[in-house]
Amino acid sequence: MTTRRTSTSWRPGQSGNPAGRRRGSGKVAALRASIEADVPAILEALTAQALAGDPQAARLLLERTVPPLRPEERGVVVNVRADAPLADQARSILAAAAGGEIAPGQAATLLTSVAHLARAIATDELVRRVEALEERARDHKS
Repeated sequence: MTTRRTSTSWRPGQSGNPAGRRRGSGKVAALRASIEADVPAILEALTAQALAGDPQAARLLLERTVPPLRPEERGVVVNVRADAPLADQARSILAAAAGGEIAPGQAATLLTSVAHLARAIATDELVRRVEALEERARDHKS
């Protein structure tokens, strides 16, 4: 069900309760304000604990300061002839994965690309056939 905007609807950025609680005046904001002066000492103590071998302190510090590592795949070269039939290209990719030349995830990505290419080629072919049929139909009418 869609709703229609009326003249009484709230506008973007307009508060539904202008006299309501001010932003930053809640319990979390009060807690942050109360420990703000102690943050350097807390970090120093946490760092000391982590350096002393406390794995939870180390984990907490690292989770909050170091971005998570993301897996990186190295570039690979797969012997796939661009002019080869798509089935042969897929076979080459599977052979490279089976031979350990590329990782299974890379093979899956490449096979997905081949499948997308196959769909694009099929769509192009279908468009050409429909256009040819329409042209023939126009020629027969005239």
